[in-house]
Amino acid sequence: MPVQVLEVVNESHMHSVPPNSETHFKVTLVSETFSGMGKVKRHQHIYQILSDELAGGVHALALHTYTPEEWLQAGHAAPDSPNCMGGSKQS
Repeated sequence: MPVQVLEVVNESHMHSVPPNSETHFKVTLVSETFSGMGKVKRHQHIYQILSDELAGGVHALALHTYTPEEWLQAGHAAPDSPNCMGGSKQS
């Protein structure tokens, strides 16, 4: 898959996990491959590619997938992740 932008951010520190964990990730991916695909198909495509990695210790994967045109319209920025409200951080 030809990729124009790939950003992987470890957001585990934002969650109730031990220090230095690698369990929660945000992935921003821009590719012409996504043209004509809906959001669900895009995510299924990525899940298939990452199936081995996802079978391990990854607990959460936030995917932000764009065509180059959508990325331009988004101002070259993916949305910020919300604060974690699970585990010991629940109010």
